[in-house]
Amino acid sequence: MKPRHLTCLLAVTLTAFALPAAAQQRVWRCGNEYTNDAASAQKRNCKPVEGGNVTVVQSPRFGGGSSTSTASAARSPAGSPRVDDTLQRQRDSEARTVLESELRKAQARQAELLKEYNNGEPEKQGSEARNYQKYLDRTAEMKAQIDRNQSDIAGIQREIDRLPPAGAAAPAAN
Repeated sequence: MKPRHLTCLLAVTLTAFALPAAAQQRVWRCGNEYTNDAASAQKRNCKPVEGGNVTVVQSPRFGGGSSTSTASAARSPAGSPRVDDTLQRQRDSEARTVLESELRKAQARQAELLKEYNNGEPEKQGSEARNYQKYLDRTAEMKAQIDRNQSDIAGIQREIDRLPPAGAAAPAAN
């Protein structure tokens, strides 16, 4: 390589390394805030940030920018209609009736599935006498159906347990 080319290459390399350093401004930390305004940072007694670039991501503000406390999180949204206690008890009663009906259906289905499953030894059907793998596949599918149905029963029971006791006043919606 000629000396002139080597000099140009060296100048380009040094420029490439110097540009990012020149572009980075000094950053100060003022509590939970960061600033690159030196005058403001000195007035507020901020500390300079050392050792790398700083990236600050602004978090989104929900609910019009006001912070939400845990006490207000349990309340109804602002502007939602107030429901009469009698109407709420009626709605809870209807929900309980529907859920109890679904629970009875799921329990009846579970009893049928368990009877057919026969403790893991269901009766063989048609070609399963000649093809044992079909029997094993059907038995595994029956076990999966039993497990899914049991999960459904548990979910319905949790929903029923969340409702206020029958005849009791519903919790006030704030």
